[in-house]
Amino acid sequence: MRKALFIGGTGTISNAISKRCLEKGWELYLLNRGNHPLPAGAKSLCVDVNDEEKVRQLLGDLHFDVVADFIIFNVEQLERDIRLFSGRTDQYIFISSASAYQKPAVNPLITESTPLCNPYWEYSRNKAACEDRLMREYRENGFPFTVVRPSHTYSERKVPVPLHGNFGSFQVVERIRQGKKVIVPGDGTSLWTLTHSNDFAKGFCGLMGNPHAIGNAYHITSDERMTWDQIVRITAQALGVEARIVHIPTDVLGKLNPEWVGSMAGDKSNSVWFDNTKIRRDAPEFVCTTHFADGVREALHTIYADASLQKLDPAFDDWCDRVIAQYEAAVETLPAFEE
Repeated sequence: MRKALFIGGTGTISNAISKRCLEKGWELYLLNRGNHPLPAGAKSLCVDVNDEEKVRQLLGDLHFDVVADFIIFNVEQLERDIRLFSGRTDQYIFISSASAYQKPAVNPLITESTPLCNPYWEYSRNKAACEDRLMREYRENGFPFTVVRPSHTYSERKVPVPLHGNFGSFQVVERIRQGKKVIVPGDGTSLWTLTHSNDFAKGFCGLMGNPHAIGNAYHITSDERMTWDQIVRITAQALGVEARIVHIPTDVLGKLNPEWVGSMAGDKSNSVWFDNTKIRRDAPEFVCTTHFADGVREALHTIYADASLQKLDPAFDDWCDRVIAQYEAAVETLPAFEE
């Protein structure tokens, strides 16, 4: 039986991958702090991965066909994994990000050879630096890595929205449901790609234990592209209401909260088209079958049936009301152009 170790394994992306691996007969170990329930059949290694010596003791002489770490965000964390898993795995999968691709995009068609260069978002630059470090370790010491670059992946427990506060997207969903106005950065026409986690898992699992994947990078995304206005309107339709959209320039929103600059200017405001030829070639089982209209309907049903998923954010809600009111009032005071 093939053996895999996931560090994390219970998040938006990794939970779907864990379930699919178990269905496909993998012996699966999940190394995490035990804060979330594990998929049935997974074996728990309960430890903080940052306690390197304790992790080493807990792993003992275990060897894995695949190790995948879903919670690496900088080179320092990656160095720890290289020390822990060199000689202990036949394949190490690093979860990078499609946001690391060149911004602004010189060519809207994105392939795996598109340069990694994002001056707007430190998160993306750190992911790119990790990829550089892995390639060096592969060339110098034969460390068997594979890079996976997700774009915006959602699940039945989370609805994608263009902008949200510190507690996630539910407050925005509630605004839509209640008929309140919703902020969409820019003019709402930038194209965005959404991928359901169950579809993403097909591509990811197709790379696990795959000799063609060693030393290679792959993005895994749907081919369904929509504008942010369409995404909000489809969500509203699933809620049985009509969306009330207010467009506010991304540079204005960035001044109101500089932490949004990276995700907006460095990701969501860029219209790109992901070419998935490479993942389809090396993982033929990767076929996306969940359209967003169906996926968001499922997610809303799950969220409104589970109070633990309904995280309200009254501070963000109040901020939206105030910003929208003041922005619309300011626009009304602007002089009309007269020839």
